Amino acid sequence: MFGKLYYQDKGLFLQSFHPAAVLVYFLVLLVLSLLYDNPLYLLSLLFLLALLINGVDGMEAWEGFLKVGVLMTLVVMVVNPLVIRAGATIIWHGPAVPFLGRLDISMEAIYFGAVSGLRLLVIMSIFCLYNLMVNPDNVLNLFSRAAGKSALMVALATRMFPAMVRDLKRIKEVMQLRGVDFEEGSLWERVKKYSVLYNVMLLSSLEGSMEIAESMQARAYGSGRRSVYSRKLLRPRDYLSMGGSLLALSAAAWGLHNGCGRYAFYPVADALVGGSSTLAALFVVLFYLSVPLILSEGCKYCRFIKSKI
Repeated sequence: MFGKLYYQDKGLFLQSFHPAAVLVYFLVLLVLSLLYDNPLYLLSLLFLLALLINGVDGMEAWEGFLKVGVLMTLVVMVVNPLVIRAGATIIWHGPAVPFLGRLDISMEAIYFGAVSGLRLLVIMSIFCLYNLMVNPDNVLNLFSRAAGKSALMVALATRMFPAMVRDLKRIKEVMQLRGVDFEEGSLWERVKKYSVLYNVMLLSSLEGSMEIAESMQARAYGSGRRSVYSRKLLRPRDYLSMGGSLLALSAAAWGLHNGCGRYAFYPVADALVGGSSTLAALFVVLFYLSVPLILSEGCKYCRFIKSKI
């Protein structure tokens, strides 16, 4: 189950982008999710992320993120009206509470909590897509020339948890083949069985660290300037993706400057669509952000596009 949350090379088009282009794209998505207040814009970003996650075959992994995000959204919707009472549309007059005053719950406060949860869901979906789309080794290799030791430390840290989950599953299967039933017996007996399992995993982790150290020593790590065996090159698809990301950011900046994407919740919530410019700015931003998805779909049906990018 945990393995589905991490990067797996499936040979998909969306996984073939240069790490620099992917980082620029995700940075733009993250910035826009923080700048936009209009629920329509946030919903559009969430829909685009859903299409991208489906393009990397990650809907099953995204389901776990959605459950956590919806739960946190409900919590924010409950807590926000209790601490913020700035809305004009009062739907319930509550009693006076010490230190909090009168609990007047407004529709705008609930609305603001729901949109805040939606923003959180968009950000969680961005990180979910990042885990499924980007090879962490390629990203760390991008920064290894400037900070080789730091990149190595981060690489070892990021692989620790997936490796521990994989080793735990392997060791548990071996012990089950030897007749150990982890669901049988009293609570104390099951605790003892799992303690043996974790002891074996600890020894396996220590042996793995020794193997990594020996491998680094055999490859003369730290003895001189770092060499590079392979290098990922920027291709036309990467330039198109980065260009679309920068154009989307520029269009979003122009729209925010002219009031497109901004939204006021208090004292009375604004209309979702303030005019034709609101939809026009949203369409332009989404079009430029959809460049990777358009290229991915184009490669499925057009060999010419696939051969050129």
